[in-house]
Amino acid sequence: MRSSVKGMTGSQTLARGLTALQLIAASPTGLTMQDVADQVGVHRTIAYRLLSTLAQFRLVTKGEDGRYRPAGGLAVLGASFDHNLRQVCLPTLRSLADELGTTVSLLVAEGDEQVAIAVIVPTQVAYQLAFHEGSRYPLDRGAAGIALLSSMRPRPGERDLVAAARERGWVMTHGEIEPNTYGLAVAVQRPAPSPPTCINLISHREDVVMRGKDAVIKAARQLSALLS
Repeated sequence: MRSSVKGMTGSQTLARGLTALQLIAASPTGLTMQDVADQVGVHRTIAYRLLSTLAQFRLVTKGEDGRYRPAGGLAVLGASFDHNLRQVCLPTLRSLADELGTTVSLLVAEGDEQVAIAVIVPTQVAYQLAFHEGSRYPLDRGAAGIALLSSMRPRPGERDLVAAARERGWVMTHGEIEPNTYGLAVAVQRPAPSPPTCINLISHREDVVMRGKDAVIKAARQLSALLS
């Protein structure tokens, strides 16, 4: 999910460059210089300078077809996030998604938002419910947000559901992020200063979510031990 350059504070050039990088990273087929110019809202000469700088830092690369695509430098940056949190957790998350036959995600708290770091869909089902990695939602909504808040110190005015999640170690919600969708989340206990982290299970079926509760709790404990 990219941010609009308009209305942003700080360096406009940096904001434009980062927006161009987000656009290229999100495109499955790459973008031409004109695509970048049009979508960022700048002249071709400015788009050229932005892309040249990104290429110099190995963040994008220009193919023989003239389209810009993500380059290897992005892998280095991605791996640096929270000590390669996503890659470390992927085997556990993949095993959990395939065992339960429903989508599993790993989220962290950033300010007043929850951010999806990994979203894993099961491989052996015909219908898959998913959302994008990098998606952001308010921290006080949905099972994942409640689970993240439950691993923090109590806040004034917090929902009763947060206190209940602290007490029982898991939380389930319905329709708070997406209509008719059930979510079940369990906090992954991590030492400070690591960000609050949780595993989230989503399905249109309540029975599927509740049937997976014990497996999610077990996976959260495994990740807690792995990340400690």
